Amino acid sequence: MATDQELFDELSFYTLAHPDPAFIHQNAVDAFAAQHADQTSKPIVVVFALIGLYLSLEKNWTGKQVQRAHMQLARWRRQWVAPQFPKERGAIGVEDVLAAAPGAPRDAMIRNWCVSVWDAWKGNCAAIRDLARNELNIE
Repeated sequence: MATDQELFDELSFYTLAHPDPAFIHQNAVDAFAAQHADQTSKPIVVVFALIGLYLSLEKNWTGKQVQRAHMQLARWRRQWVAPQFPKERGAIGVEDVLAAAPGAPRDAMIRNWCVSVWDAWKGNCAAIRDLARNELNIE
């Protein structure tokens, strides 16, 4: 049986080859990182993943725009603090995404996965919104 990392690697072949210039791969990266983060994860990984989910889902940014925001945030070399980890990380996982047929069904499942993970982190959402707004100067 394949591990989640192996399944994510398989999904990455799909998302990296995806012809949509919106860069759906970034959404998958952020969902996977937030869903699999633990106490050993670097705080920057967790914070950036959650900011990416926020920007994508609540601000309707494309994956390419989220990628640029990550690059902008990375320039500041600040000390990031990981938020509180929720017990559950979302009802949808990478295996569910891969079970969907390639094309529109799988693309929709990637979005559903992002929503599922973002909802699981709801106790941190306000802090992530504020952090993104302050650091990226967005409304």
